[in-house]
Amino acid sequence: MRGRARGSVGWRFALAVLERRRGVTVLQTVALAVGLMALLLLGMTRNDLVDSWRNATPADAPNRFIINIQPDQREPLRAMLATNGIRDLLYPMVRGRLTHIDDRPIQASTYPDGRARNLVEREFNLSYTDRLPEGNEVIAGRWTGDAGGASVEEGIAKTLHIKLGDTLRFDVAGQTVEAPVTSLRKLDWGSMRVNFFVILPTDKMQGLPETYITAFHLPPAKSALGNRLTASFPNITVVNTDLILRQIQAVLDQVIAAVEFLFVFTLLAGVTVLYAALSGARDERKRDAGLLKALGASAATVRQTQYAEFLVVGGLAGLLASLGAIAVGWALSQFVFDFPYRFNVWIVPVGVVSGMLCAFAGGWLGLREVLRQPALATLRDVQ
Repeated sequence: MRGRARGSVGWRFALAVLERRRGVTVLQTVALAVGLMALLLLGMTRNDLVDSWRNATPADAPNRFIINIQPDQREPLRAMLATNGIRDLLYPMVRGRLTHIDDRPIQASTYPDGRARNLVEREFNLSYTDRLPEGNEVIAGRWTGDAGGASVEEGIAKTLHIKLGDTLRFDVAGQTVEAPVTSLRKLDWGSMRVNFFVILPTDKMQGLPETYITAFHLPPAKSALGNRLTASFPNITVVNTDLILRQIQAVLDQVIAAVEFLFVFTLLAGVTVLYAALSGARDERKRDAGLLKALGASAATVRQTQYAEFLVVGGLAGLLASLGAIAVGWALSQFVFDFPYRFNVWIVPVGVVSGMLCAFAGGWLGLREVLRQPALATLRDVQ
């Protein structure tokens, strides 16, 4: 009972000290929380984002893309894929530049947004089909297929201010192709399937220069098929997205490791700020400790008061850091990477414990002399 009462007295004294030094407490907590949040965001939330990124793509998603397939190669290539157990669609692709929306000429200067300017300065990959492609969802208007209407992806429609009923005009190898917008589509970009921003009616695309593109999943056991395809069709390009993603991940890991190394210094800076703040108030803390001892408080009670203060500051900093890391990670997944965020239940306890350890280390370094000095010597020094 005596130990429990002594512990509660130490916590009450610690909370009273934090209340009295409110400004310093806020400075210590924020400085430690900023550095710790950066480390938590990269160390733990980074893994959650990467896992969410990987889970957003199905296990059997296409990992090979073939482009520049000529019309006369379409059937031979399809037959070669079929003999290897791969049955996938080959989509026609026509290159065209958007020149008008209704009667308005389209130029880069028309749009203030950089992405919109880039889109209108280059050619679009156009396609045609009478059926709504797999993974496409009509969210506005009506899919008309070959009935004369164009279908536009919702994102590019928003960027270029394209609405239902607008007439799009494209320049394809010197020929004009135009069609009214009859539907807007939402695409599942995470599926890794072949997708097109604009799908036009078949009758509008006849006689235009076209190539074909396809995407399929190639198991590791059949990876040699890519070499056989390029040997049989030298003009085609086989893109191995597995290799590209692995290289991107390796580069990201190296960059993140370097940034984490820098953020360790940010955390050390927070601990240093805590140490400096405690050192600046060392004389005042010596007087408080001396008075407590002179009034009958044991050395253990004074020590518990100091330790409780460190734990409160560190725990609060760790809580703020973990909540901040969760918020930033969620915002990145929703508004930057556009995939569901997987919450890591360990980030809050790890953040709180890490904050307590950092605060305890900085506090012990700054106030270890206060705990060692006898009460009489302390009161004599501060007079």
